[in-house]
Amino acid sequence: MSRSSARPLLWLAALLAVYLCAPFIASVPQLGAADWANVDWTATWSAVGVSAASASVASLVILLGGVPLGYFLARSNSRKVALLGFVVQLPLALPPLTSGVLLLFLLGPYSLVGRFTGGMLTDSFTGIVLAETFVAAPFLIIAAKSAFAAVDPVLDDVAATLGHRAGSRFFRVMLPVAWPAIRAGLALAWLRAFGEFGATVMVAYHPYSLPVYTYVVFGGQGLPAMMPLLLPTLAIAILCAALSIYSLRQKAALEQTENGDDALEPIAEPAAASRGEAEDQRLAFHLRRQLGAFDLDIAWTPATRRLAIIGPSGSGKSLALRLIAGLDSNTTSTVQLGEKQLHTLPPERRQIGYMPQDYGLFPHMSVARQLSFPVDADAASARYWLEHLGLAQLVARLPHQLSFGQRQRVALARALTRHSELLLFDEPFAALDTPRRRRLQQSLRTLQREIAAVTIIVTHDPDEAALLADEVLVVEQGRVLQAGFIDAVFERPASMRVAGLLGLHNIGEGVMTGPAQVEIAPGLSMTIGTGASGRDLQAGQHVMWRVSSHAVTISPDGEHNGVVETVELRRGERYLRVNFGGVHFDLASEDAHLREGAPCQIDVRAAGVTVWLPGAAA
Repeated sequence: MSRSSARPLLWLAALLAVYLCAPFIASVPQLGAADWANVDWTATWSAVGVSAASASVASLVILLGGVPLGYFLARSNSRKVALLGFVVQLPLALPPLTSGVLLLFLLGPYSLVGRFTGGMLTDSFTGIVLAETFVAAPFLIIAAKSAFAAVDPVLDDVAATLGHRAGSRFFRVMLPVAWPAIRAGLALAWLRAFGEFGATVMVAYHPYSLPVYTYVVFGGQGLPAMMPLLLPTLAIAILCAALSIYSLRQKAALEQTENGDDALEPIAEPAAASRGEAEDQRLAFHLRRQLGAFDLDIAWTPATRRLAIIGPSGSGKSLALRLIAGLDSNTTSTVQLGEKQLHTLPPERRQIGYMPQDYGLFPHMSVARQLSFPVDADAASARYWLEHLGLAQLVARLPHQLSFGQRQRVALARALTRHSELLLFDEPFAALDTPRRRRLQQSLRTLQREIAAVTIIVTHDPDEAALLADEVLVVEQGRVLQAGFIDAVFERPASMRVAGLLGLHNIGEGVMTGPAQVEIAPGLSMTIGTGASGRDLQAGQHVMWRVSSHAVTISPDGEHNGVVETVELRRGERYLRVNFGGVHFDLASEDAHLREGAPCQIDVRAAGVTVWLPGAAA
């Protein structure tokens, strides 16, 4: 935004700021007219004490009830709860005297409650507290609701998978993360209670609170006698306002370096020692979940322990991971790990490690506390992984002081300290730049060889799936498109849609025209190589075909006439996309003379041509 366009906004801000500051400035010359000689300091300090004590009691009551209420309002999507949230905020919109009248209807000497208590709730210290609680509570409730709504719900999920029940998660994760904003709301609530006049004067004229006493002095003795009473009021107001904006959030003070920071650091002790006697278990699941128009129904019984789920955005990959972790209870899914029926257990008892995209580190906990947080954390295992993952020098740091690679390693170490039998990764590298992503992928691949846990990587990157998994599940719109071993699925995708999701090239659909002959386009046939699968298929059968990029070559006397459509670099290598017979092929070529639009002669070696029946499970 340019300075010229921002100037009107600056003037508007300055105008309001001047107006809000002007009364304080205008009061300074009037201090000289104050009647200091006739101040009844005993009554004044008594009124200050009543206001401070009643505001403190009211704030404690508001804190005890307002924090849970704010949490409830933030976590619920019910219309009835939304209506409750509207009602509890109404005292902010009501004139204080109206609030006092409403309280008299409830607490007054002629009300049902008043008759039951013998009128003890009015004209008493209790009455002051009740009046202040009514008008000040919305400040804390709104702050708590906003604070809890701003806390990433994935932190609660991660804490559940680390063995903590709902109460423990609230007091050890949700409340500490939300506390800075709640603390500010509490300070404002205390200040509002301290300065409350309208509702208090209606419900409890006696004993005098400071606002009521100020009103009494002004009405009986005039402005000069009232002026000295402004000093304690202003001093306390300034102190509370300062506390409301003060935050204990520590800003990052450490600059991160990228000098190999994201790589695993080898140590002398063999990693295999950390595996103990863990069994080499297998995972099997059938996941079902209906979310509006989206219906997830996928089943998989893999034979290995390094697994990947791949699919486009919105295909149900992350939902599948949450169902495996037990983080969505509204389901009829079944999950089995070895002999253990995980679907019968709550998430805190499934003995798993769940790592969302940002790794789910708790922002208020140091690295040391992160590793000791799991309910069944093993101190010896924590020390081992601290050393093995290069984290020993970082134990006092908070998450915002760590690089992405360090955060990932802390999340891994945290899961491994409790000997997790199942590790779930939800697109752990999606937000990283390419060099860092590759380093971390290699680090995770190294770690997978050293642990006995089953690992599931959810990703949309086929290369990542091929690197980190032995088997892959391809899903779309909540359904399985294909499942099997990595090599088999990549070599023989069950459909063109699967081939597209895996980013495969030189694949298409065709028809067998004779023994070892496949028509890949009208008038364009190719011979299937000796020993290649599919040579025994019958003429007329619809098949899928694939041509190895190494089988396509450009030569001056090539059999097919083609044209270079695009030239691109892939990981530093030069690739051409050529078109002949209406079919596109990708091939590696270092011939700098071949540019876009250039004609070329192309040969295809039969040994690189394979065919298979579509839909065949890999």
